Amino acid sequence: MFKQLSASKYFNLISNSIHLVRMVFIPLTIAALTFALIISPPDFLQGDSVRIMYVHVPSAWISLAIFTLISFLTIFNFIFKAKYLKIISICIAPMGLLFTALAIITGSIWGKPTWGAWWAWDARLTSMFVLMLFYTLFIFNYKFIKRESLQNNFSLIIVLLGMINSAVIKFSVEWWNTLHQPASIKINSTNAIHESMMVPLMLMLLVFLLYAALIFLMKYKTEIIKIKKANINRL
Repeated sequence: MFKQLSASKYFNLISNSIHLVRMVFIPLTIAALTFALIISPPDFLQGDSVRIMYVHVPSAWISLAIFTLISFLTIFNFIFKAKYLKIISICIAPMGLLFTALAIITGSIWGKPTWGAWWAWDARLTSMFVLMLFYTLFIFNYKFIKRESLQNNFSLIIVLLGMINSAVIKFSVEWWNTLHQPASIKINSTNAIHESMMVPLMLMLLVFLLYAALIFLMKYKTEIIKIKKANINRL
């Protein structure tokens, strides 16, 4: 089954997807920034500093989503030995690291006017920092360890521990009394965010997702080209 899903058979599809994402990305980015910086109103308590939310929140969501995806891909690769799953993980891991770092940096900038400090060893902040370390270990694992069996074993350990940390990130504001506010957007519950802020938030989320997809597709295409040039049947 996995052989039939080989990425080399979808080279043209990947190229067309890259072209499509590029066409949509720029106009959507302009629209999202217009809503986030101009149309969206300032918060009655935080003022214009609340606009950091439109970068911070989507970055945090995507960083967790990417690590979750990497975890499942790594587990499936460990079980089924489908190497193309490992290639996907390697291609998206740097994006996960980028969005985690962006979430931490924007959270720190947002925390200064809100909490009066750039950083606090809050449960969610600390666990996000730990997530960044897991991303770094995952990337270094494939970069510096050459034996494939060791790569697979270490990557499995990293993602299993990282999944525990992801649960801490998700539920830390519910388990402990932390500085970080509880989730404002909840499934099957009333959201604590007004529609005027929800629209730009969702638009920025879509922009970041398209950016992540674009970078992934480009890196994945490059990896396929390298494999073809080396004439190695790795998939």
